[in-house]
Amino acid sequence: MRARIDITEVETRTKIRAKYLRAIDNEEWDLLPGPVYVKSFLRTYGDYLGVDSRMLVDEYKRRYERPAEHETRPIAALGRERERQSRGPLLPPWALIAGVLVVVGVALYLIGEGGSQKPTPPTTVAKTTTHHHSHRHHKHRVTPPVPTNVTLQLTPTGPVYVCVVNATGTKLIDEQTFDVGQTIPTESAPKLLLTLGNASVTMKVDGKAVPVASSSSAIRLELTPAGVKPIALTASPTCP
Repeated sequence: MRARIDITEVETRTKIRAKYLRAIDNEEWDLLPGPVYVKSFLRTYGDYLGVDSRMLVDEYKRRYERPAEHETRPIAALGRERERQSRGPLLPPWALIAGVLVVVGVALYLIGEGGSQKPTPPTTVAKTTTHHHSHRHHKHRVTPPVPTNVTLQLTPTGPVYVCVVNATGTKLIDEQTFDVGQTIPTESAPKLLLTLGNASVTMKVDGKAVPVASSSSAIRLELTPAGVKPIALTASPTCP
């Protein structure tokens, strides 16, 4: 105030926010970010104003900071610590020697026990290892079950004639025409004979996509768990 310096000018020159400068002037330390910032702000603020910034920081430490731990330790406690250090270890020398002898004795006993055990013949170890490996390999060899049925899923992509019969000639889909958006029933049997009027359909056999080849005439397919193969339109049992 004596130097007629506006607080905004101090803020610009010191890069310290005006609210922190006012808090320092009013000794409202709780409004500042922390003790480290307080001391840094005090140094910068003091240097800018041309006052002894070190004196300001020392005064802040003396009035507001807790004394260091070594400064508050009772003198009597320091005296007892020095007395314990001068007194030496609490255990007498003979106890340390006895402990060393016990450790040595235990070590010699363990060494003797280890030497008395007979090593397992290498041939026996090799046979045992081979047996375990072969047993484990045999245990994990699982033969997948052979499917007994084949499952057919059809989805029309345009108007399509569909007829499906099983191996005995029973019609499962009886000569129907399906259009896009309609659901064609899913059929499953040991053997299926499929007749399509054209290739306007997507086909999945046992969950796997199977392409349908375009043809100028009707399409006839035989489906079994072993695969899909084209057959003659007259192959028995016929659909119509």
